[in-house]
Amino acid sequence: MRDATKRHQFILAKLQSEHQVSVDSLAQAMRTSEVTVRKDLNVLEKQGLLVRRYGGAQLVEGSNIAPVDVADHEVPNRKNEIALCALELIPDGARIVLDGGSTVGALIPLLAKRRGLVIMTNSPQAASKLVELESEPTVLMTGGTWDATSRSLQGKMAERVLREYDFDLAFVGASGIDTERGTTTYNELFGLTRVMADVASKVVVMAGSDKLDKKMPNLELGWNHIDVLVTDSQLSPVAKQSIESKRVTVLCANHSGKETE
Repeated sequence: MRDATKRHQFILAKLQSEHQVSVDSLAQAMRTSEVTVRKDLNVLEKQGLLVRRYGGAQLVEGSNIAPVDVADHEVPNRKNEIALCALELIPDGARIVLDGGSTVGALIPLLAKRRGLVIMTNSPQAASKLVELESEPTVLMTGGTWDATSRSLQGKMAERVLREYDFDLAFVGASGIDTERGTTTYNELFGLTRVMADVASKVVVMAGSDKLDKKMPNLELGWNHIDVLVTDSQLSPVAKQSIESKRVTVLCANHSGKETE
């Protein structure tokens, strides 16, 4: 398989049925190299869908992977709803920093509705989309070392560049959400996200409610560093109350992209 999306769907389908997979068996089944399989597993691990194990991978404990035959529009629509809700936090002329990731990325096309924005990102893909917006925001990049797993720039150089600026808002994603601790991840490359939080007056996490099912060991941002969580309407009242008790504003997007009460 040459198409990465199809490979990822195949791997997730195997995990659904077998709960663990090996690199060599996947390479044979997909008629691709073991190097390619390892890269695919790294990407899926970053998304919180699996955890790497020696020679392969297994399902994340408590993970509920959506069946691959579910209509593809459901997840993108949920992310678009979250993005529409997050857009309401951004005034004209704001200085913002955007983390990589698909949920935060859903915000980018909507930024055409705002004028005079200054936007920094560590994602080359995000930057290429930002410079094409008709609103013509000022686009800055962090620089740094390319990380193939997150498809973004990371490292000390990126952190040093970020610390030279200050922002009104930081928009970051999350691989997992712990109602007691904050955002979590299996990946240990969370230093830059913490710097983004340090240099912004307000930190906004954009993440679907399904991320509460992902149990991950590494704390990325504690609730004391997060001001707003923008999620979807499937967030349970118990989880919402728990997060709000940490003095975090929780905005739940409904199907029209507006906040629900």
